[in-house]
Amino acid sequence: MEHRWDAGEMGCGQLVFELRRRMNELEPGETLELIAQSPGAPTDLPAWCRMTGHTLLSADHPVYRIRRKETP
Repeated sequence: MEHRWDAGEMGCGQLVFELRRRMNELEPGETLELIAQSPGAPTDLPAWCRMTGHTLLSADHPVYRIRRKETP
């Protein structure tokens, strides 16, 4: 199942905090389509995915698709 969230121009600090909360609500393997207008998103979102273990499926600013990591 794919979920969608339009974060608008939310700054990256608040964005990743809210993104963490939203990703925790998803089931493992589900995806989130995120719209993030923040100028820092092209750098911050891939880094956040690497650090958290979630998979960045696509990044075509401002649209990002992230798959929630499988549980160990």
